[in-house]
Amino acid sequence: MFVHSPVLILLAIPAALLFWIWRKNGNGHQVVIPVDESLVTRNRLWEYILKITASFPVLLLAIAVLLLAGPQQLSDPKTKKKLTNIQFALDVSGSMTAPFGDGNRYEAAMEAINEFINYREEDAFGLTVFGDHFLHWIRLTSDPSAFGYATDFLGPTRLPIWFRGGTKIGLALEECSKLLIEREEGDRLIILLSDGYSADLGGGKDIEIANKLIANNISTYAIHIAPGSPPPQLLTITNRTGGEVFAAGDPLALKAIFNRIDKMQKTKIERVGAESMDNFKPFAMAGTSIALMFLLSLFGLRYTPW
Repeated sequence: MFVHSPVLILLAIPAALLFWIWRKNGNGHQVVIPVDESLVTRNRLWEYILKITASFPVLLLAIAVLLLAGPQQLSDPKTKKKLTNIQFALDVSGSMTAPFGDGNRYEAAMEAINEFINYREEDAFGLTVFGDHFLHWIRLTSDPSAFGYATDFLGPTRLPIWFRGGTKIGLALEECSKLLIEREEGDRLIILLSDGYSADLGGGKDIEIANKLIANNISTYAIHIAPGSPPPQLLTITNRTGGEVFAAGDPLALKAIFNRIDKMQKTKIERVGAESMDNFKPFAMAGTSIALMFLLSLFGLRYTPW
């Protein structure tokens, strides 16, 4: 396989030269010398050796033509980790300031998120915070360093009251799905962290949102960071989209849930097709070998007309 295949037409030149060297009964040019009428024994072995050495420059010309044509080869098929796009939807309503372990619910959630992204290398992560409104604080990126600085800026006490006055999970899921749809490559996943009930999931809205997520191939996991059972609407959404809902009563349980999600959402490996790559090495090695043999032959194996 060659990049510039038409160049191979030039191989006709070395082919013609080889034919001229090896033609039957070819004696080359006649040169008159004083012993023309004497009997000279013809040595066929030396004749073939001389023709071989005379062919070396022609073979070098042929290799030069092949190199100009750009030899190519296919690389071995490779595998790579399939990207997973994970958008976190974090509740920052006022109730997230409730005590939870050594801190509050918001701080525990951010700590668990940061630990989770550390062992999900090569995936893309984003962070959306919501209350009565939403804010895409971190858009999907493979560089998770921004998450480490987000905790101090997004605490419920730092956000305006009009933003954190309620909990609209439905709004958050719809806005997160819009971001994920923009990413054509990889799987799509939403991880929701909330401690309350949502007023915008009633009246069949949960089923409507679930159907939209299914249509866009988005799986949803939900973590209820509060005592008691998760809202039934979250069960509907997660079950329909292939995810699951969890209840975390303490920080250790919250981290264990993230570990479980990591195991459930296993890393996928996809096969990458072979790529074309330069294949100069065999031709260069052959040319070097022929050139070396030709140079050695010049010490004693060269054609003379007498």
